Amino acid sequence: MKKKRIVWKVFGILMMVALFAFILGFGTMMLWNWLVPELFAGPVITFWQALGLLLLCKLLLGFPHKHKEGGWAEKKKKWRQHWESRMSDMTPEEKERMKDHFSRCVGGRWGWKSPGEEELTDDKKEGEQPKI
Repeated sequence: MKKKRIVWKVFGILMMVALFAFILGFGTMMLWNWLVPELFAGPVITFWQALGLLLLCKLLLGFPHKHKEGGWAEKKKKWRQHWESRMSDMTPEEKERMKDHFSRCVGGRWGWKSPGEEELTDDKKEGEQPKI
């Protein structure tokens, strides 16, 4: 009984792999034959060429692997915890200086200011372009 279950599980897994390969190959072939000949005057490919193209892409671009650290969400959480721990040790004056520093860096480098930050001063007249 147990051997029959194992045989059926292996058979089911092989069928799923074959179905997955067929869907990927057929989808690649259809997309290629729909886009490439029309856009780039390229050749029309067969199903087996599409599977070969998929295999070539996987060999050149690599297979996905798991990192020990986790994904981007884990890195984002660690980054947030790092900055929250640094900010908790700062005095309100240090936090304000840091905020001013970042606003000057971002505003100066990319040329944008946060809403309400740029106000008219006495030496700056309305309608006049700022000097760079």
